[in-house]
Amino acid sequence: MKRSRPPSRPRTRSRSRSLNVRALVALAVMAASVAIALTLPVRLGLDLRGGTQIVLETKSTETTEADREATDRTVEVLRGRIDALGVAEPTIVRSGENRVVVELPGVQDPERAADVLGRTAQLTVHPVLGAAENAADAEDGERVVPDESGQYLRLEDAALTGQDVKGADARFDQQSGAGWHVTVDFEDAGGDRWARVTGEAACHPAGDAQRRVAIVLDDKIISSPQVDPSVACGAGITGGSTQITGSFDDAEARELALLVKGGALPVPVETIEQRTIGATLGEEAISSGAWAAVVGTALTALFIIVVYRLMGALATVALLCYGLISYAALAAVGATLTLPGLAGFVLAIGMAVDANVLVFERAREEQAARTRPSTRSALTAGFRSAFSAIADSNVTTLIAAALLFFLASGPVKGFGVTLGIGVLASMVSALVITRVLAEFAAGRPAVLRRPRVTGISSTGPVRDVLLHRDPFLMRRPRRWLAASLVVLMVAGSGILVRGLDFGIEFTGGRLVEYSTATPVDPDRARDALADAGFPRAVVQSSGDSDLTVRTEELTDAEAATVTRTVAGLGGGAERVRDELIGPSLGEELRRDALIALALALAAQLAYLAARFRLLFGTAAVGALAHDVVVLVGVFAWLGKPVDGVFLAALLTVIGYSVNDSVVLFDRVRELMGRERKTPFDRLTNDAILQTLPRTVNTGMGAVLILASLAVLADGSLTDFALALLIGVAVGTYSSVFTASPLAIVLHGRDAGSRSGRSGRFGKPGQKGARVPAGRTERQEVP
Repeated sequence: MKRSRPPSRPRTRSRSRSLNVRALVALAVMAASVAIALTLPVRLGLDLRGGTQIVLETKSTETTEADREATDRTVEVLRGRIDALGVAEPTIVRSGENRVVVELPGVQDPERAADVLGRTAQLTVHPVLGAAENAADAEDGERVVPDESGQYLRLEDAALTGQDVKGADARFDQQSGAGWHVTVDFEDAGGDRWARVTGEAACHPAGDAQRRVAIVLDDKIISSPQVDPSVACGAGITGGSTQITGSFDDAEARELALLVKGGALPVPVETIEQRTIGATLGEEAISSGAWAAVVGTALTALFIIVVYRLMGALATVALLCYGLISYAALAAVGATLTLPGLAGFVLAIGMAVDANVLVFERAREEQAARTRPSTRSALTAGFRSAFSAIADSNVTTLIAAALLFFLASGPVKGFGVTLGIGVLASMVSALVITRVLAEFAAGRPAVLRRPRVTGISSTGPVRDVLLHRDPFLMRRPRRWLAASLVVLMVAGSGILVRGLDFGIEFTGGRLVEYSTATPVDPDRARDALADAGFPRAVVQSSGDSDLTVRTEELTDAEAATVTRTVAGLGGGAERVRDELIGPSLGEELRRDALIALALALAAQLAYLAARFRLLFGTAAVGALAHDVVVLVGVFAWLGKPVDGVFLAALLTVIGYSVNDSVVLFDRVRELMGRERKTPFDRLTNDAILQTLPRTVNTGMGAVLILASLAVLADGSLTDFALALLIGVAVGTYSSVFTASPLAIVLHGRDAGSRSGRSGRFGKPGQKGARVPAGRTERQEVP
């Protein structure tokens, strides 16, 4: 008889070493997160905490009138400047014909922000005609401006303007020790003009004022260097770039580069008002939302613990670690957390829960197949088997988050920031922290003696039912597609029949400011206005006895109702300001968001096509489009507003839908590699049955959080939770009954086109007969 070999010690040591490495990584991440969380606070957005409001007024010039069109262009330039300043999510609204209202959450120095916004940033380049004694020495067609040292220079008309600038960057010159400077790159035509100006200046002797070129920003010379002696007369400086030097520190250089790169304001602006205002949602809405989030998270944790017992409890600990890591990451990058940002974290929490459920369900499969002798071995195999699905779903989400961050702006950009941070934190939580805790616990003697306490030694009720009945759901895939088409048409008809009720962010509206006799609590004012027929009025406190009401366009009678309501609360009210306001989600912001979303979908399709097949990517994106139309259509039928909060919920649903489809198709790909002779529709059906326990458990975790928000929260959070509940239900349905049948039909067409070129099908069961993809011999039996 052959002796059985003892277990391999090197393999055990290797596993122990890997566990120790992961434990050290987890400890290091948690220690850094705790340190950051204790030292750096997270800035809350204006809709959660309040912030600074700046009112700017555009001014006409001799050449440009400060009309509505010029003010709209000014809004877009200001939006670019603010986005470049950081990740704070501003609200920029045109108010009336020539006013712009800017709300800046989390700004520590509002006076400096007002200065940056108000500077026209009109960059011009002038040939120098010579020196002057004072400003009165200007002749016809000349300007006399003091240079950096205070000496007056006579300047010719501008040879280049900010429109000739392609880009600008702040850089530090370490080699020469010259310090910070700004590099300006010109467009092609601008580069030629720059070469001509410097070539003419090079024709004058060194030391002559006419050998200088003046760079002027907002009627002030910021740099007037002499052309280097190495530059030949008439040749000039080629290459299309130059440097602005001066006694800049890093902040000044970056600010100057921002102003030059951001473009000139079409007209000058003047700051006419600057103050601190209250939060949009109000303290009661925030506290109810926080309470709802706590209750929902607790219910989700309880559900996971009931289903997976010890492993569920450890996963809950890992989720708490995820929250700490995400908070620390937000604080470290200086992000501003707003309501759309919270949407990104809701999705990331769902993905963190999903990753743990994937691993535990895989471990249950290993135990059910009796291929692993111990719970710890089953867990290790579960992590290894689930890694590809977790990685693919997270990578597709990260692609979308990155494109939204780099290409969009405003709340959509903020959603991309927080979603990206949340996804990375969820991966650390699920793949490192959960694994360390789970494998350590599974190796304890008390757990080894009682494997049922782990929660993965049994298959679970959902899997038991599926294994017992083994339903062939994909027997007739075209029927499921027809059902999806009916759902799509019924929901989509709401868009045509009732139309979309765009919120104030998209349509603009009316802004009325009141001065009341006694202070009025904004929450009371919101409730009173909702009872009076204005449920979507945005109420903010702007002082001890000042109240700002922003709502949709009002008739004179409706405006009078609003005034009476506020007056009744404040013992009388005086209307201080009454203006029409433009949309805060401006045309450019909406266009950028749509472009970013389209590119994100295209990038996800390309990734899925590369990782799986184009067939799977097409089916996933098709299901995603189905979910978007259904969600928008349902909101149209319900008469709910389509606003910035809904936009955040829609982006969350898109991420959830793709994640669901990726998990399913990852299992299809795995089965295709193992069972090459099984028909594609049977493989897809098996993949659905095998992943359905994960889908049910993940969906229940998300529903518990969202249902708590919908029931316990109020205001915008209720609509947000409702949109996500609809999205989770539709996304779960579409991944199984839209994406899967679509993949089967597309696969059948592809197989049919190939078979038509190589031969024809025989009768089922006949030797040498070829059965079309998407149909099995079982289907032909009466």
